[in-house]
Amino acid sequence: MMRPLLRSTRFLAAAGALAVVVVVTAAAQDRQGRQVRNDPRLERLDAEARPLVAGVIDSARAAGLPTEPLVQRALEGATKGAPDTLIVSAVRRLAADLGGARAALGAGATPPELEAGAAALRAGAGPAVLAQLRRSRRQTITVPLAVLTDLVASGVPVDSAAAAVLALASARDADLIDFRRAVERDIALGAAPSAATAAGAAAAGVFGADALHVNAGARPARPGRP
Repeated sequence: MMRPLLRSTRFLAAAGALAVVVVVTAAAQDRQGRQVRNDPRLERLDAEARPLVAGVIDSARAAGLPTEPLVQRALEGATKGAPDTLIVSAVRRLAADLGGARAALGAGATPPELEAGAAALRAGAGPAVLAQLRRSRRQTITVPLAVLTDLVASGVPVDSAAAAVLALASARDADLIDFRRAVERDIALGAAPSAATAAGAAAAGVFGADALHVNAGARPARPGRP
């Protein structure tokens, strides 16, 4: 009779411990939700936009996505005097892009990588590019993603920018930044974006200019969305 009683006692103790964990976890999530809703920075939003933005942020937090970029996107819209509908739409799109970046980069991606990945996706890079870059580089890929986005913003075709960054994936962050600066400098001096990228890649000893020119015509740069 003692053994069944002992097993029952252990079961009740384990069940009690699990209940405590569930209650503590729920309390922590509720506290985080209240922190989002009560974030004083969101008071800058109109009464109609505030709960909608807070809902997006709550959902992103529950999904394990970084929420500070969402707050900053909402505040940016408020500072610019954007309509409520545009602010909410922009926050939702960013949340979707952050989710897309994590799907491409994996669950272990850091918040800076997810932010940079979301920006690259919005610039026109496909999820396959992000995934390939992850496989090609052991260290953080925040800088390569940012360089890719900056190149596209400078007028470099998306495929050309992606090809260059992937070819330079093993380079140091400082070298990638130097490459981006060289391309931007040549563009400012009048060179065509694709030619400037090819010249910069050739100077870095990655591959010949002809290879990049062929890739450059594959897809034009896509203007960024609001």
